[in-house]
Amino acid sequence: MEKLSESQLTEHLAGLPGWEVDKETIVKSFRFKDFKEAFSVMTRIAFECEAQNHHPNWENVYNSLTIRLNTHDVGGITLKDITLAKTIETIVNR
Repeated sequence: MEKLSESQLTEHLAGLPGWEVDKETIVKSFRFKDFKEAFSVMTRIAFECEAQNHHPNWENVYNSLTIRLNTHDVGGITLKDITLAKTIETIVNR
């Protein structure tokens, strides 16, 4: 797996509203009705992360969730991160 070029990353992020590049990660914050809803979404995301064998760095405070994705093995952003971000979007928007 190779790091995405800047132009590839720009192209992929065009289809992922709200996701931004922060150094060698892509990041997005979400807000939910309450902690229970945030934790429920995190649980669903966790199962998909296991299935994809790709795990986020995330932070949860009450009803907010911030997710950072990068591929540690290559020290940057790859298609694995884009794929997981798309999966996360599907889960959050259900």
